Amino acid sequence: MDEQLTEANFLLYCAKHYDGRHCSSTEEFYTDINRIRYIKKLLTRYERNDDLKERLILNHIIILNNVFGPAVTCRILYLKLKKKFHLIKPFLVMLNILPERLFNINNEKIIDTNLITMDQTIINRLRKI
Repeated sequence: MDEQLTEANFLLYCAKHYDGRHCSSTEEFYTDINRIRYIKKLLTRYERNDDLKERLILNHIIILNNVFGPAVTCRILYLKLKKKFHLIKPFLVMLNILPERLFNINNEKIIDTNLITMDQTIINRLRKI
């Protein structure tokens, strides 16, 4: 099973799993971490205004996946975007990086990702790409 991931150890966990081969400073690490915040803002904009920037969200997720790997990317996105995970899940499914289960995130031992619903509008938009 994966190590425990919480808000308290988030940055340490990310630093431990960061594979920024081309990273030349801690500033670049924080730039990559901030992609989670950008994704959250884009999803909030979609919820409020029905304005989905699916390609931009995909780009942020792909970059996170490139520097953290799929398992870590899904875990940190679940930790930080749990309430919006039904919106992010279609992107992870499209990229084929979402595992069936996530482990040890906050107080949840096992998260069955198959039980998380997906936003149908996002699914339809992603099918057009």
